[in-house]
Amino acid sequence: MEKSKTTQKYILDVPGQATRILLHSCCAPCSGAVVECMLANGLKPTVFYYNPNIYPQTEYERRKAENVRYLESLHLPFVDGDYDHNGWNAMVNGLENEPERGRRCLVCFKMRMKATAQYAAKHEFTVFATTLAASRWKDLEQIAEAGHYAASLYPNLTFWAHNWRKGGLSNRRKELINQYGFYNQTWCGCEYSIKN
Repeated sequence: MEKSKTTQKYILDVPGQATRILLHSCCAPCSGAVVECMLANGLKPTVFYYNPNIYPQTEYERRKAENVRYLESLHLPFVDGDYDHNGWNAMVNGLENEPERGRRCLVCFKMRMKATAQYAAKHEFTVFATTLAASRWKDLEQIAEAGHYAASLYPNLTFWAHNWRKGGLSNRRKELINQYGFYNQTWCGCEYSIKN
């Protein structure tokens, strides 16, 4: 795949100078420019798809399939986490009426980052990140809080809190959506966000 000038010139400062990164992915549109930028910087991302918030399961599968399609075109590894929507609903019980970027989102991020950190530690990654920080609809402070919390549960593991909206990556995201014809959803995925 031909890399954009944006991702070629955007230099990343990776914690501990790690090259092997576990990247939690929420969807292909958010992953595209992030993965491309990592590759342009000599990093080796493994994409971890863990999103039990997505509802219904057909929506989950549709987003997963787009991720797989993109990563296969780049010959990159993809890991499918468990789809446990009932467990997710139990975690956010009582927070159903919270607005987007409210307390429900933080609980959701913590659940997803904890699973990512667990996989990272088990498979000897030292750094993990998330494409959630590529979405303008998400609160970067909540994402960082969730990631650092999850990393703190495992020795020798660091959460890379990076703003993937900067350096032209938001524009590149849009270009890749068009280039690949990605299914580009209009809500985060959970049934409560559809109502907001």
